[in-house]
Parts: sequence; C-alpha cells; structure tokens
Amino acid sequence: MTTPSQNAAHLAPPAEVERAQRTGALVDRFGRIATDLRISLTDKCNLRCTYCMPAEGLPWLPKPQLLTDDEIVRLARIAIEKLGVREIRFTGGEPLLRPGLVDIVSQVARFEPRPDLSLTTNALGLARTAQALADAGLNRVNVSLDTLSEERFLSLTRRDRLHDTIAGIEAAAAAGLTPVKVNAVLMKGINEDEAPALLQWALDHGYELRFIEQMPIDGAHVWDRHTMITAEQILHSLQEHFELTPDPAHRGAAPAETWLVNGGPAKVGVIGSVTRPFCGDCDRTRLTADGQIRNCLFAREESDLRGALRDGASDDVLADRWRSAMFGKRPGHGIDDPSFLQPVRPMSSIGG
Repeated sequence: MTTPSQNAAHLAPPAEVERAQRTGALVDRFGRIATDLRISLTDKCNLRCTYCMPAEGLPWLPKPQLLTDDEIVRLARIAIEKLGVREIRFTGGEPLLRPGLVDIVSQVARFEPRPDLSLTTNALGLARTAQALADAGLNRVNVSLDTLSEERFLSLTRRDRLHDTIAGIEAAAAAGLTPVKVNAVLMKGINEDEAPALLQWALDHGYELRFIEQMPIDGAHVWDRHTMITAEQILHSLQEHFELTPDPAHRGAAPAETWLVNGGPAKVGVIGSVTRPFCGDCDRTRLTADGQIRNCLFAREESDLRGALRDGASDDVLADRWRSAMFGKRPGHGIDDPSFLQPVRPMSSIGG
C-alpha cells in the first residue's frame, strides 16, 4: 500500500535548488530538478499489446500535428543548452518507426554538453538498425519483452514476432548498446509464472532485467489494481529461485529498485510505480510526439510548445514555457487517491 511519505516530494538541498534556479534549469515548486527528458517520436506501434492498446489499434495523430525532425532537434537543443537536461530517451509508440530516427540521434549527440542517449523499443527492426544507431551516438537501449514463449508472445502482442525481438536484442548487444535493459510486465493468469525464467534468461545473456508493475495508462482504460501483479509478488516469485539482496548502490532518481542476484554482480530491478512510487525523486520531463510538455506520466494537463514554436517563438520564450510547465508539477501521481483519474492519453501516445 502506498503511504503519503512514499508519494511525497523530497526537497533537494537548498544550495542545489538555488544553483539550478540560477542557471535556468527545470525546477518545480518542491525542489525537484528535471534532468531526464523523454521524447516521444511517434504514437504508432507495430505491436498491439493487450495492456497497451486494442487489437485494431488507436486513432493515430495526423502527420501535420507531429513535430518535424528539425523541431525535435531544436527542442532537444534548448533542453540541453538552456534547461540543464543531461539524459534523453527516445520513445514512442515505437520509435524505430520514425524514418528520421538515426539522423535525429546523430544531431542530438553532437550537442554540448553531450547528453546520454537511450531508446525504448520493442526491438522489431532493431537487428537492421542497431549498428547505425550506435554509430550515430546512441548509448543504450531498453527493450520491452514480457515472455519467452512464442505462443504467449502472439497472444500478448497479437503479432508472431518473438524471433524478431530476440534478434533485435542480440544485435543491440553486438553493437555495444549496453547495458541492454529488458523491461517485462507480468499479468495475472497470463505470464505471472515467467518471472524466474525471464531472469535466468537475462543472466545467461548478460542483459539487465526490469519488471514493471502494470500501470493505469492503457488505451482501453481497463486497468484494475485488483488483478495487477505487484512488486511484492514479483520479488516473492524470484526469491523462490534466487538469492536477492538489496543493492547497496545509491538509487538516486532511477525508477527501478534493484537487488543483487545470488550475491552479484548481476542485478534485477523492479519498477513499482503503483505500489512503491518514487515521485519524490522524479527527475523526468516529457515531450510528446505532437509537441506537448507533460510534467508527469500520469498528468491530465499538458503545455503546448508546438504552437509557440510554429508561431516563431525564440529559444528563450520556448525555454520559459517549458520551465513554467515543470514548475507546476504535483507532488505525486496520486494513484492511491480515490479521486485519481487515468490520463486521457494512453502510454503509446505519451511516450514512456
């Protein structure tokens, strides 16, 4: 159960907040400083995961509403040069569907200070593009994979593409996009029994596994906390097969709690967004594929940058709008609050 203290914001040291404000960084009213930018490149996806969208897909954003490659690169530059962003993760939908992806990565990688660049993907097509992305400056990838069973993969994603995902993961590792992190969502009566097998597979191949609690951000709005597999249940399942000890390394703003597996150095992580929230240490800001700033994954409000950008706003004006959007960030997502309402946008439209 979430406690108020878990979901409350923690003030950064006053000197750090003062320095961030002085340099124009993204500081909210609780003293959290956003240095990690998630950029959604498209709302489209080539899978139809049951916990994300319906079988027929969703209404995609019209192309004129999407940010162009040049607009994405400009906003990334503003975030890096004026707002103190140090990490950028490209997301979707499925970012590999963005035709200009490699060039976007290449341009953003040349900015100073040079940001850490990562990509969240289902890995379909990654076998063809992993080396090009590494050469362009991408540092690492996070791959979504919920099962090692071809039958379950087809049932979960409505596509017979497990072999392509595995090939993409292998190509990423071969291209040096490491550590390759694998994200898995467990669902009751579907794949909840696979936690130990997924971890053993990751250990055997040198990948870093992260289990993620299913979140109330699906396209069909059918999420139910009573049927979700919790962080506690995931850990219990793993502890029946592995020795897990808390990771002594400082977690910082990382969303995953990590444990050493059988004494280490291998680790496994659990992202308990629902039952073990980490809102107080959140350092993320999000830019949607249609140019909206979201200060929280679960926010119901957005701030438009696309309109100002296309109206000829200067870099300074765009930066000020971004700062204002982040200043109003709430202390926590409030999923445990009776008044919580799921965001209108699904995850595929927001970006992870």
